[in-house]
Amino acid sequence: MNEETAPERIAVIWSPEARLDLRAIQREIAMQILYCLDRYLVSRTGDVKKLKPPLAGFRLRCGDYRVFFDFRGDSSVEITSVKNRRQAYR
Repeated sequence: MNEETAPERIAVIWSPEARLDLRAIQREIAMQILYCLDRYLVSRTGDVKKLKPPLAGFRLRCGDYRVFFDFRGDSSVEITSVKNRRQAYR
């Protein structure tokens, strides 16, 4: 890759709650979620929506799971939680 096609690096900050959420998920599914998140961060492709108030941030859909995150400046993103779709909006 040359400099023109290399994606800008983005730091990922995991909240303690998000770490616990991911560890509670089966290993194979957790890996799929991480691949989905990586694909979004590299190419900005994926099913992402900005959340409506009173919720803040963004939601990335990864199969039956939702990754909730918010941008912290131009070069970092904070993952706030990873939930099953059934429990995500309760």
